[in-house]
Amino acid sequence: MAKPVDILSQYWGHPAFRPGQEDIVNSVLAGDDVLALLPTGGGKSICFQVPAMMREGICIVVTPLIALMQDQVDQLNKRGIKAIAINASMSPKEIDIKLDNCVYGAVKFLYVSPERLKTDLFRARLANMKVGLLAIDEAHCISQWGYDFRPSYLEIAEIREVIPDVNIIALTATATEKVKVDIQEKLLFKKQHVFQKSFARDNLSYSVRRVEDKERKLLEVLKNVMGSAIVYVNTRKATKELATLLYKNGISADYYHAGLSYEDRKDKQQKWQNNKTRVVVATNAFGMGIDKPDVRIVIHMSLTQDLESYYQEAGRAGRDQKKAYALILYNDADVKELNEKLKLQYPELTLIKRTYQCLANYYKLAVGSGTDQSFDFDIHEFSESYQLNHLQVYYVLKKLEEEGLILFNESFHQPSQLNFNVDNKALYEFQIAQGRFDPLIKTILRVYGGELFSNFLKISENQLARQLETTERKIVEALNALVGFGIINYNQKKDKPQLTFVQQRFAVESLPLNVKRLKEREENAKSKIEGVTKYLANDHQCRTAQLLAYFGETSYDHCGICDVCVQQKKSGHVEHLEQYRLQIDHIIREEPIPVEVLVDTINPPNKEELLELVREMLDANEMTYDDQWRLVKAGR
Repeated sequence: MAKPVDILSQYWGHPAFRPGQEDIVNSVLAGDDVLALLPTGGGKSICFQVPAMMREGICIVVTPLIALMQDQVDQLNKRGIKAIAINASMSPKEIDIKLDNCVYGAVKFLYVSPERLKTDLFRARLANMKVGLLAIDEAHCISQWGYDFRPSYLEIAEIREVIPDVNIIALTATATEKVKVDIQEKLLFKKQHVFQKSFARDNLSYSVRRVEDKERKLLEVLKNVMGSAIVYVNTRKATKELATLLYKNGISADYYHAGLSYEDRKDKQQKWQNNKTRVVVATNAFGMGIDKPDVRIVIHMSLTQDLESYYQEAGRAGRDQKKAYALILYNDADVKELNEKLKLQYPELTLIKRTYQCLANYYKLAVGSGTDQSFDFDIHEFSESYQLNHLQVYYVLKKLEEEGLILFNESFHQPSQLNFNVDNKALYEFQIAQGRFDPLIKTILRVYGGELFSNFLKISENQLARQLETTERKIVEALNALVGFGIINYNQKKDKPQLTFVQQRFAVESLPLNVKRLKEREENAKSKIEGVTKYLANDHQCRTAQLLAYFGETSYDHCGICDVCVQQKKSGHVEHLEQYRLQIDHIIREEPIPVEVLVDTINPPNKEELLELVREMLDANEMTYDDQWRLVKAGR
């Protein structure tokens, strides 16, 4: 019988598990309910995919990350593992066929959103599925004390009644002690069972810099720390402006946010991953699911609203285990903005109800209709139509989402999909009767194969157009005509933000808002912001130790590489560092000098140590850069 490591090698090509993974896999295989906490880049997916491959039956994967579902499904399919995803933008016919394949086909992994679990169709098919494992990704979403609460997660435990003998693995990158207990209680664990890898990152240097000219400091840092970088900001406008500033200063940079088209996002991401672009300036839409191990620095130019988000985003640096940096650049205005944003994020009930009514009017939904319907959504167009502030609308949507009434997906992409609605015989008869469609049908069958009769497959109108030497527009017209004849089911690609009504449209006066929970969530958000501000202000305790304490992990060691530890070392006046400092001071008094020439001139045995000293002297304003990015004595 194959061992877990054999499956890992056969399908993923890895000769051994990462630390902690094998213990989790073995516990799942033993039938335990397991909560696995692994930091960003720690390989969470392997922990449920390997045991699922060793068991008979399908693995149901519950995840809120609809934008990433298809990417994960594609990765599994490339490895020869049959996987599918279901989301609300699919037609009822497509969902029906995919669920049929989970019951009667060879599907091994089914990715669904938590909202999908409670639909009548899913419940009916689930009873007939042979389920081997239930995996809950982003499990912190089940706790209102977490940072990304989803009430639909509270209903996951209900499906355990349908599959009582199936154990569960819940996975997350971050959870406080309170959230860990909450996850296990809400998912009805038979007994508490937690695997947690330390939140410490030995190679990651955390730093905080309070500066007035953040852009100037950003340029200095990127000139000093070579290699791939991510710079996080909190608005789409800022991504473009800051990327332009970097580019004008000779730094290869691009911008990324959820408002870009799928093709643009994909192109920008690939250029950065292939090191054609050095720096990406992005909103927090960037980074999820991206496997780039050689990121040398992650810089936050805007503050996150909780330490969980900061830890995850900062953790995208140094996954190759080599020295990397996580830096926050902030000033007093940022802290003020953080607290002001909280007021926006918890809008008045009257605004929530008004916006909900506007949404119902916008899509012409009658009371009692709309369940599971998905629509293209342009937030600016909607806001202007009803004279609403688009930022306020955004936060109302997030509250309606938290209350389980809608789903709002800002960066959605779904390729076109097609399925034949008739059998071979009926299709052949149609081709004889309607000869003008014969070349298109033959091309579709040649390119995509007979599986189209039993399943929806991704297609490319552009590819079909090239094959038939025509335009993409004419292919779309022909496919829609085939839909009219009842020959195919065709879902044209979607690349706009999607808004889905998870529940029926309610009359505003009976809108089921949990006011008590909304208030508790607001208080929880306030405490999380306090956690961020304390982290910024605490310049006497090791940064890593502060983060570990937040997540309930006690550490009496100092990391030795964060800004606090480095400053404490500096106060010890290590003799050889003082010698370097004197040398640097002497050299820059003589003439301006580029940093790389300075390093070559001193030629120390440990160049990184010297560069760290240069960074400290710049931070302390003992020297600065001139307009040609040469080091000079401050005040010259």
